[in-house]
Amino acid sequence: MPANNISGLASSLAACGLLPTDKLLQISNAAVSEKKPLVSYLVENDFISSHKLAEFCESEYGLPCLNSTSIDLNNLPQKYINEKLIETHHALPIYVNENTLYIAISDPTNSGALEQFGFSFSIHTEALLVEEVILQKAIDEIVQDDVASLGEMTDLDEVEVDSSDSRLDESQNVRDDAPIVKYINGVLLDAVKKGASDLHFEPYEKKYRIRFRIDGILKEIASPSVNLANRFSARLKVMSKLDIAERRLPQDGRIKLKVSNNRSIDFRVSTLPTMWGEKVVMRILDSSAASLDIDRLGYTDEQKEKYLDALDKPQGMILITGPTGSGKTVSLYTGLNILNTVERNISTAEDPVEINLSGINQVQINTKAGLTFASALRSFLRQDPDIVMVGEIRDLETAEIAIKAAQTGHLVLSTLHTNSASETLTRLLNMGVPAFNIASSVSLIIAQRLARRLCDECKIEVDQYSDEELNKIGFNHQQIKNKFTLYKAVGCDKCSDGYKGRVGIYEVLVMSGKISHVILNDGNATQIADVAVAEGMFNLRQSALKKAIEGVTSLKEVTRVT
Repeated sequence: MPANNISGLASSLAACGLLPTDKLLQISNAAVSEKKPLVSYLVENDFISSHKLAEFCESEYGLPCLNSTSIDLNNLPQKYINEKLIETHHALPIYVNENTLYIAISDPTNSGALEQFGFSFSIHTEALLVEEVILQKAIDEIVQDDVASLGEMTDLDEVEVDSSDSRLDESQNVRDDAPIVKYINGVLLDAVKKGASDLHFEPYEKKYRIRFRIDGILKEIASPSVNLANRFSARLKVMSKLDIAERRLPQDGRIKLKVSNNRSIDFRVSTLPTMWGEKVVMRILDSSAASLDIDRLGYTDEQKEKYLDALDKPQGMILITGPTGSGKTVSLYTGLNILNTVERNISTAEDPVEINLSGINQVQINTKAGLTFASALRSFLRQDPDIVMVGEIRDLETAEIAIKAAQTGHLVLSTLHTNSASETLTRLLNMGVPAFNIASSVSLIIAQRLARRLCDECKIEVDQYSDEELNKIGFNHQQIKNKFTLYKAVGCDKCSDGYKGRVGIYEVLVMSGKISHVILNDGNATQIADVAVAEGMFNLRQSALKKAIEGVTSLKEVTRVT
């Protein structure tokens, strides 16, 4: 049988007479049939020893051979450890020197491994020869031990991912990776059960971290092997219908997780390329968990009355402000839920639509397609609206259209990212909205935060503070005179660090004649706040202290959120 029927390493072995040509052809075919590298098949079946094969390759191809009997798995360049590439090409990145990645191979003709690693990570690659038994042992430890370290997951049978997009079946990288699939599903289900609002999957140089945001605080939940970083991000991107080959740019997607026959939960997914891999953050959008009962949101009776009065008006603008994760969406939806009657035409422009409300026309913003807040708002005004909700006022164009709608017989609800109610008015001025338009259109502004509720099972009284200390914290003289009991968190098996759930902290500013006068005379946020407080508004700190007096939260939490 002619030697030209075999190629690569097999051809070299035949040419040197180490094995007969016909035998090598048979071995090559068998290795292909079993989907194994030729070197692995040769050594595993004792056709040639690992050491003798390494010596031959070093002499024949002039590649440097590592003298060590093992590979230090603790010092591998984790940024370049991609288990799928390692398994597919039977090669292992060893270390990086400047802009060169050195890759251990046992077959010196395995140029495909160098090319693929170089292409995937945009780096120059060089080969280092390693005995097959040493290389195989290292690969086995990385792949098998990492997957085994995930542990057993429970309650997975009831989780079902919406796979309506055919791309879920096109990814060979993650389609058959059952341990990763089960682990990710288990993490998502665990997050839902624990009431988390966000999940963070974070790769670092020597550590991988999974954190949940529970009651507004991030907590580390698990720390699987860092070698699984690429597999985690690939799986999450496939579930989110994102491009798994794109690792250089941020991407946004969604996952629908069916946890029972009548309950599905949406996850908003964001990927971000970092120094050590892709960080994935997921926001849980659970409509069934949102309470739209205004009495449960934490408003005082006076604040609730002001909000309901503004909702009862046929026109004007209600603005809700606060940082991300402060509960603005729930406050907006609560108002919409109150207004949602058959006599009213309500349209919303949102990014994303977080809670589905029957009877309301909800529009998902799609900036890439040209559907912006401004364009959606223009369309609403041609749809005979009574009430319009704009997810966020981000620019002057949107602000001007919203104000025009509020001035022409429509009730408009929206949000802004500012720190207080008074700063919302100056933010609109800074955007370029004329002062007289603000004064004539805005009817109510709610600034809010979310504070953790003390667990009723384990909270304990705090030693009494001195009157001077209480006054410094923010309590007024009348409150101090009346005396009250403060509580602090302890922690038990029914809560998280002494807290269970969250409560809203609000300042509700009504646009009065005096405040309009301040705005029209170029007043600043401090002057506006002073007038509002003089007219009876509780600022955020005062509202939070009232919750502490009521035993709902702690002074530590008051300080944290205000």
